[in-house]
Amino acid sequence: MGNPKQKWTSEEEEALRAGVAKHGTGKWKDIQRDPEFNPFLSSRSNIDLKDKWRNMSVSANGQGPREKSRTQKTKPNPDVPSTPSTLAQTSTAASVSHDATVGLSVDDCSKSLTDGTNASRYNAMIFEALSTLKEPNGLDTGKIVSFIEQRHEVPQNFRRLLSTRLRRLVAQDKLEKVQNCYKMKTEAPSEKPTLKQDIQPRQLQSIDHSTVEEAAEAAANKIAEAENKSFVAAEAVKEAERIAKMAEETDSMLQLAKDIFEKCSQGEIVLMA
Repeated sequence: MGNPKQKWTSEEEEALRAGVAKHGTGKWKDIQRDPEFNPFLSSRSNIDLKDKWRNMSVSANGQGPREKSRTQKTKPNPDVPSTPSTLAQTSTAASVSHDATVGLSVDDCSKSLTDGTNASRYNAMIFEALSTLKEPNGLDTGKIVSFIEQRHEVPQNFRRLLSTRLRRLVAQDKLEKVQNCYKMKTEAPSEKPTLKQDIQPRQLQSIDHSTVEEAAEAAANKIAEAENKSFVAAEAVKEAERIAKMAEETDSMLQLAKDIFEKCSQGEIVLMA
């Protein structure tokens, strides 16, 4: 047993710090038995080591000038393994790097799904906005976004996705862009000349012009809705065909893996090209 009243030397304190770094807090017997630290701590008891380490920890947390200076002057021992805090920092850095990589993969998958699966749904929303608001000069991007956000739940980057869909529909000749506005393409009804030929002049005079305009407007809306439904159905068929093709490829891969497994189970050697 050592003398608890004996003043600690700087060599003893350095040995205690290195011993805790190597064996951990509370391993006082292991620290004393270690040949590296025994020459400096042989005159100290387990209680001496425990009390001194508690005092040193309190002083370090309080940032006392004396202990802070000693801590800065302490040189790491190359033979001493890394402390738990160093290992924790390394593990945290690796975890952050892994999370960043996973995040990029998830973003790529989300972008692919948005471009493929949601394309037909966004097209339907666009046609719904154009056919409901009925602006003769078309709608700009802001009005279309406002209309859709009031009726549907959309992602945060919906405005950018919508702009992409609008440009693609214009390129596909399904929408017409006039300055900064978009509107559906409508063809002049071919039945109009025939209607004028069949109806006599007196009958034309008796027809209410407002009624004719309402009927024409209703017919245009019906045509737009029919085109919208036809487009949505075509997109759904394409998506179903793509999924069916993926399912067939998956079945083929599973069958190949099953055949290889059965041959390997029977001791056969399988060569992969």
